[in-house]
Amino acid sequence: MAGPIYPWHGANRFSLLIDGGAFMPRILQCMAGARHSIDLEFYLVSSGATSAAVIQVLVAAAGRGVQVRCLLDGFGSAQLDQAERDQLQAAGIQLRFYNPLRWLGGRGNLHRDHRKLVLVDAQEAFVGGAGLTDDFYQPEQLNTYWHEIMLDVQGPVVADWLDLFERQWRLCGRRLRWQPPRLKKVRVPPPPVSGEPTGYGRVSYTDASEHREIMQALLAAISRTEQRLWLATPYFLPSWQVRRALKRAARRGVDVRLLLCGSITDNPAVRYAGQRFYRGLLKTGVRIFEYQPRFLHLKMVLADDWVSIGSCNFDHWNMHWNLEANQQALDRSLTTAVVASFSQDFAQCKEWTYAEWRRLPLWHRAKIGLWGRLNRLAMLWFNIRG
Repeated sequence: MAGPIYPWHGANRFSLLIDGGAFMPRILQCMAGARHSIDLEFYLVSSGATSAAVIQVLVAAAGRGVQVRCLLDGFGSAQLDQAERDQLQAAGIQLRFYNPLRWLGGRGNLHRDHRKLVLVDAQEAFVGGAGLTDDFYQPEQLNTYWHEIMLDVQGPVVADWLDLFERQWRLCGRRLRWQPPRLKKVRVPPPPVSGEPTGYGRVSYTDASEHREIMQALLAAISRTEQRLWLATPYFLPSWQVRRALKRAARRGVDVRLLLCGSITDNPAVRYAGQRFYRGLLKTGVRIFEYQPRFLHLKMVLADDWVSIGSCNFDHWNMHWNLEANQQALDRSLTTAVVASFSQDFAQCKEWTYAEWRRLPLWHRAKIGLWGRLNRLAMLWFNIRG
């Protein structure tokens, strides 16, 4: 059955942590001070300096009586060595894997837990798009190859993050069989409107094959936007609903900007497939920026003062197969930090223009056509609406 739809809560505190050099030391420090519990839910985990540092802190916490639970994706954690898995379990840490790959699993193997969540003592949560790999954090480097953010959350909304984790912890032992998604529309709680709300937050997520509330919340936010709509994602393969919403917002005078990957990416095919949408978006006034210095992996939306940060790329593949979760927030200080982050990144981008699109060389158009066609064929094969 589909999970609950979480309400808005006030009196929360948010801190935006940009890049691994900012968020990983803070996460390690918080876990090192845990008294009662540590819960982790991650997609991408691989052996290296980062995982070793995390495991050291977790083992020490378990040694002093802290309950430690790790929920890892069965595919995304494939590069976590068996020795480290044994080390965790030998320390008394509970370790579960979401949907381990099976030889005869078929399409069921495509269901993945893409969430990124750390909970400490049920009082503090870290939410974002990072994984426990050296791509996101190396102690000797200020900035790693992957540009990423995590959000430090404290307050009443943490209880809902714990509830979401508990639900998935209980369900992850089930074997998943592929079936057409039974998508249900749900009522998304509207944001607080009295005065200038601050400190408000709610948990937004996708539930396996049941509802895509996180997408409904995004579309509702876009429809309400009056001044600015800035969206960052590393994999730009939006559904027709998102494309239509972006165009409509631009036509009514909203400052619509997309912060996307440049040539530095872990999936060039997806970048080319997504570029086929540039022409229509640029014609309606949407501004498109491609980040140049590093691989942009963050997932963040700013719609006027409404913020959404988490694991969701808002592409049709994520919506069809993955468990995702974002923190939505209305908070003055967080909005200021998000605006500053976007502005700094835009300054390091190449901005596309419609004239430039029309002058694209033949070889570039051929790549867009090839990967765009293959993407459409994959969507037809897996019955994905896009």
